[in-house]
Formats: sequence, structure tokens, C-alpha cells
Amino acid sequence: MKYKAGRYSRYIKPINYFMDLFVINLLALLLPINFFHPYLFLTYLSLAWVVISLKTEFYDVQRYAKFTRVLSLIFQQFVFFFLVLYAFIGFFKQPNISRLILAEYFALTFFIISFLKILTYFLLLRYRAFFKGNIRRVVVVGNNKKTQQLIDVFNSRLEFGYEFKKQFSLLGATNLTTFFDYVIENDIDEIYCSIAEVKDKELSELIDFSDNNLKMLKFIPDNKNIFAKKLKFEYYDYIPILSLRDIPLDDPINAFVKRLFDLVFSAFVIVFLLSWLTPLLALIIKMESSGPVFFRQRRHGINSREFYCYKFRSMAMTEDADKKQATKNDMRITRVGRFIRRTSIDELPQFYNVFLGQMSVVGPRPHMVKHTNLYGQQIDKYMVRHFVKPGITGLAQIRGYRGEIETETDIINRVKFDIFYIENWSLALDIKITGQTVLNAFRGEEKAY
Repeated sequence: MKYKAGRYSRYIKPINYFMDLFVINLLALLLPINFFHPYLFLTYLSLAWVVISLKTEFYDVQRYAKFTRVLSLIFQQFVFFFLVLYAFIGFFKQPNISRLILAEYFALTFFIISFLKILTYFLLLRYRAFFKGNIRRVVVVGNNKKTQQLIDVFNSRLEFGYEFKKQFSLLGATNLTTFFDYVIENDIDEIYCSIAEVKDKELSELIDFSDNNLKMLKFIPDNKNIFAKKLKFEYYDYIPILSLRDIPLDDPINAFVKRLFDLVFSAFVIVFLLSWLTPLLALIIKMESSGPVFFRQRRHGINSREFYCYKFRSMAMTEDADKKQATKNDMRITRVGRFIRRTSIDELPQFYNVFLGQMSVVGPRPHMVKHTNLYGQQIDKYMVRHFVKPGITGLAQIRGYRGEIETETDIINRVKFDIFYIENWSLALDIKITGQTVLNAFRGEEKAY
């Protein structure tokens, strides 16, 4: 059974809006919140929900979006909804509203709307993959590695809802007239064009044809020296400008969400773990070797600002401790130091750095000042790592690039993962990296020495 390629995407967003607003207002009426002006309260919540959703793009979930994107949107939406909800009490002077019932209202709203959003996400995936509904028919212009990769995605990821019809190469015998006729006759929805394989004149004709026939035209970048970045498109007055890099954490909302996560997580570790572990480890470290309990080292943070990074001391004190990186079977490492390094316990004092705002739970690992100065001159794009706060753990670390840098390939790959993290940050990615780091600490890692 095959459904006609649907044009129903435009209805999904308003239906979801209606369902969520219905839940928000219904729960407010059913629970005994004790507000004096119910219509004011309901209007306030509804408007607040719409404004927040526009800012967080809560309903802008593309068919190719990952599940982590959905989780991130849910978290962002409800963080601000929580603040707005409780602001109503002071803003409209409603002292009789029950804070406990308001918390119950928020919890129910959170669980019901989250359930509906996740359910809708998976139902749409299943609908596209198994029932062939909500399909977009596509053609690809160009014949190279990237166009072939895209075609493979269309053919293998059926849940995205793309039906690949045909591949064209304008460099060969195919002319634009033949191509345009095929697009019209087969009711093609979207055209994917490789920039490297069209001339300026052909590009102009493709754009005109797409506009005049209501076809979606998308481009596949090929110049890896420029278009491998996550580009940002913006206007200066009426002049279009492309930025080579769009950093999500430059957005104040994203920065606030990440800082909130850092504060909550670091406070939890400091109160429930470091509060009793620090004196215990201090005693053991002091009994084995002389020197301070904490080892501090100057490292570069955001915008290359220097700060002192803290660790539990795991080595005997030497003059070059601030310059020489730990190596495998390093004679400076003490017995207790070998254990706390293998389990990453030595890194825990960096949660104080996180709490103070010098570091983040997740981010590019900070290097010694000496190494930053060295790699900054030798490794291409190394300094991009300093656009954001350094982290206790990072994407490079969970992918195997932690500890000693043995070859140039190690630092090059580490930089690649760090830049990918910077350009693709999300709260869900932070949570995933944090969870994987904890698992790796229990399992033990080859380069944890």
C-alpha cells in the first residue's frame, strides 16, 4: 500500500501547537491553582508558550533531525517556561497561588507535552519508512563523491521520507531543458545540486526554474576548504553575508542553558562527592609523598585567557611539572596517582573551575600554555578551540584522543573533533559526552596514564 506523496507537513506544526496549548490550558483549569483571574492566567501562559517556542524553534523539527535535537528542544522550552510560570506570581501579585500545585502543573505539562512530541517524532518516522507517506521526491544534479553519499542517505534512511528518483550530470549530454521536463513530468519536490558541476549561467537558470515552478532547490557544497564549515547566512542591510563558522554558544539562550547545566552538575559533584572524597584523598596523597594535595597548572581558556586548572596531585613534585606532559610508565607518577589517573579521579577538582566559570563540564580540553603556544603555530585551526570554554571532558576524549599526544595525527584529530563540537553544540550532545565519559572511567581507558 502506497500513499500519495503528501503535502501535509504544513499541517503538522499548527496541529502540534494546538495540542500543546490545549494541554497547557486544560491542566490549568483542572488543577486547583487558586488564581483570581483565570483568563489572564491562561492568556499569559499561552502567549508565553508561543513566544518561547518561536525563540527556541520548538516546532521546527526537520524530517532529518536527530532524536537528540528533539530532547534538546524539550529541555530548552521547559527551562524558560518554568521561569515564566513562576514569574506570574510576582508580576501579577498573586500570593494565594499554591506553589506546590504550580509545581505539579509544571511537571504534568512537561511529561504530557514531552510524551506527545516524542511520540509524534517517532510516528512520523514510522509513517514515512513503512507507509511511504509524507514523501518528498528528489533528484540530484552532479556525479561525485558527495552526491553519491547523499543518494546513499536517501536510499538507506527511509524514515527521512525522501524518494530518490534520478541522478543527472549537466557536464554530459543532459541539457537543462531535458532536466526541467523530467522534473515537471515526475512531480519532483526537491532538487539537490552539486555546486562544482554547474556553471554560473546554469545555476541562474536552475534558480529561476525552481522559483517559477515552486520547487525546492538545495545546494551540495564541494569546496572542502570553505564549505566544510557550518556556514552562517545573514544580511547587512540588503547585502547577503556568509560567515565561515556559526557558533551555537554565541546565542545567549544556548549560553545560559549550558551555564545552568554546568552550575547544577558541578554543584552536585562538589556537594555530594568532593565534600567527602577530598579529605580522604588528601590524607592518602600526603602519606605517600610530600607536596600539596592539589596540583595547579596554567592553561589557556576561552579567548586564550590564562587560568589555573586544578587536579589532585598524582605525581612527585618536580621542577618541570608545569612543562612536561605525563607519558606511559612515567616514573613521576605515584602509586595512588596511578589509580586516580586511570579512573580520572584526579580531574575532579576541575569542577571548582567549572563552578567559578573558568571551565565547562564539556568542551575542548585545555592544554598547558607551552603546548598551546606550540600547537597554535604548527596545527591549522588549533586556536578555534578557544572560542568556547575548555571542558573537563570533550568529544575528542570519548573518541579516543585523550592523554598524551604521541604523534601530530593525535593533535590534528583532536582539533577536528573539538571544532565539530564547537560548531554543533547542543545540550543533548553535552549529556551524551558526559555519560560516555562516566562509562569510560569505570571501564578504564588505554591512554589514561
